[in-house]
Amino acid sequence: MTETYLIVGLGNPGREYHENRHNIGFMLIDSLASRLGAKMSRMQSKALVASARHGDAKIILAKPQTFMNLSGQAIQGLLRFHKIPLENLLVAHDDLDLPFETIRLRPGGGAGGQKGIKSTIQHLSTNDFPRLRLGIGRPPGRMDPAAYVLQNFAKGDQQFLAETLDRAVDAALSFVDEGLDAAMNKFNGIAN
Repeated sequence: MTETYLIVGLGNPGREYHENRHNIGFMLIDSLASRLGAKMSRMQSKALVASARHGDAKIILAKPQTFMNLSGQAIQGLLRFHKIPLENLLVAHDDLDLPFETIRLRPGGGAGGQKGIKSTIQHLSTNDFPRLRLGIGRPPGRMDPAAYVLQNFAKGDQQFLAETLDRAVDAALSFVDEGLDAAMNKFNGIAN
């Protein structure tokens, strides 16, 4: 029987946010769609979605269109509609506490100040769901983190961003192919 997975990238809809650090989750979904030959062209449960096949698995890719702090609405709706168990959900998001270029898979945990994760925890009534944390580093000096995450990646970071996203796509597909523990063992130890 075909297993179905839901991979969600968190971000904000709209052209003005497209290249923001906060939208690295959306960037990952775009990279996955490109790798899997899928088109992000359908709206469902307040999210832009695409379906793809990978080996024996069906993967639903999603970019919630609710803005970051309401992401849980879309995730909850998609899980229910597709009858996907929590262990087959992977939520990718930006993380200030990880250095830029670092990716970490986690089985769950708190929101750590990430409002999209906070919304997801509230809507799912659990913090026990797999995540792919994408490091964006800390803001320089005394800069407000809220302002920092809404800035675009620096031009000099583009090559590193592309390499990081490529590795994150590999990690997400490893999650589908081998499960969370194997993917964590393979990708969490990589020095950047």
